[in-house]
Amino acid sequence: MLGITDYGAFVIAIIVFLAIPGPGNLALITSTSKGGIRGGLAATCGVILGDQVLLWLAVAGVATLLTTSPSAFYAVQWLGATYLAWLGGKMLFAKAGAGPVLHIKAHHYLRQALLITLLNPKAIVFYMAFSPCLSIRPIIRG
Repeated sequence: MLGITDYGAFVIAIIVFLAIPGPGNLALITSTSKGGIRGGLAATCGVILGDQVLLWLAVAGVATLLTTSPSAFYAVQWLGATYLAWLGGKMLFAKAGAGPVLHIKAHHYLRQALLITLLNPKAIVFYMAFSPCLSIRPIIRG
């Protein structure tokens, strides 16, 4: 069966996940404050694109792979942590009075928000939890 099996739990999870600010929310706020409306819209498109990629990866069965292989999920978590640490270090070691640490061009905000979304463990866990019914699993006949 395709679709959401427990719609009430899905809606509650969406509300809770949106109420808890994560890296994606902070990327949107930062991009909007540094790049204005163009930066904010580009980052929004990056988050939406990242969510779509995660959704289609769940449909393709990657959620099942990450569930059965903790080391693969652990690697994705470390990739995300490393990327966020790199961004934070870039901001911490910026010289006072220098230009914005984050790039000014809109496509940079899109790319940054896309990477943050793709490596966000909260988003990955969400799609793993609520999309298992969408996963394409091989049928083993015995």
